[in-house]
Amino acid sequence: MKVSYLICLCIISLLLPRVLTAQTITLVNQSATSSLRGLSVVDNNIAWVSGSKGTVGVTIDAGKTWNWPVVKGFEKADFRDIEAFSDKEAVIVSSGTPALILKTIDGGINWKLCYQNNDKAYFLDALEFNGTKHGAVLGDPINNKFLILETFDAGDTWALAKTQPLALPDEAAFAASGTCFRRTKNTFSLVTGGSNARLVTLDKNVKNNPVAVNIPILHGKGSQGAFSIAYGNKKTIIVGGDYSKDNRIDSVATYSINSKPALAIQQPAGFQSCVEYLNDDIFIATGTPGSNITSDGGKTWRKIDVTSYNVCRKAKRGNLILFAGDRGRIGIFKL
Repeated sequence: MKVSYLICLCIISLLLPRVLTAQTITLVNQSATSSLRGLSVVDNNIAWVSGSKGTVGVTIDAGKTWNWPVVKGFEKADFRDIEAFSDKEAVIVSSGTPALILKTIDGGINWKLCYQNNDKAYFLDALEFNGTKHGAVLGDPINNKFLILETFDAGDTWALAKTQPLALPDEAAFAASGTCFRRTKNTFSLVTGGSNARLVTLDKNVKNNPVAVNIPILHGKGSQGAFSIAYGNKKTIIVGGDYSKDNRIDSVATYSINSKPALAIQQPAGFQSCVEYLNDDIFIATGTPGSNITSDGGKTWRKIDVTSYNVCRKAKRGNLILFAGDRGRIGIFKL
């Protein structure tokens, strides 16, 4: 019995890399032409995307077809991130000037302006919710501190958070996929780029809050650094690189060893702007040179697709996995 079990395990371990390598992303034909960077997958049917030219899209059939509601009065906004709760309710964040946060509760027919700041120093990068009521928005540093806005009423009102993490000179966050800022049960975390690559964790239960750890990902220039972080199965994966030289494969991804980030043994094939946890030790990442997958918690990566995408997200409740990118690209991935 034990021998048979061991044989089965060996067969599975040999076949799994081949199965993952064979996986591809199905490109969905649709009419949007903007750059899509915001993506929120609610369940196996419902998802929202957001992007440049005031673009917002919603699907109720697992990404096969999309409706594109107009955000009236904000047709030129660049909605870099979105958080959706149903096919009716979603919150969107606009980068650039003015900094905007809007909300709909009727599927995008009407939008409520919940926050606006015309100060050119404000540049919002990412949006995260810890449940349906408590959310936070990350912005680039102002006066040497990362901007954190908080809501406790599902996005209707926003205010400065009590903790504004210190930023090093010429350090910032990337509004590339909405995933440079993540939450766990008790924390919010952000990863940085530019002059430094760091993981900064805000945990109210920790005495020296926030806690910052250096990340061994390529950094030093404005186009370099950590772009995305994902948590799963007691693993922490961080990806990034240099978007101006997106085929560089050195220092693109890290995985956690004893809670500290270490460089992947086999790196993804180029710059990655987003990483997402799927299940077990499987994570998927994407960027302009294509998409990569790991089945061993981030130690080794395999390229599975050459199409350029900006973001990939898995359903909060379910297993639907979607991708979105420039020129309105939307992809569906099945594991």
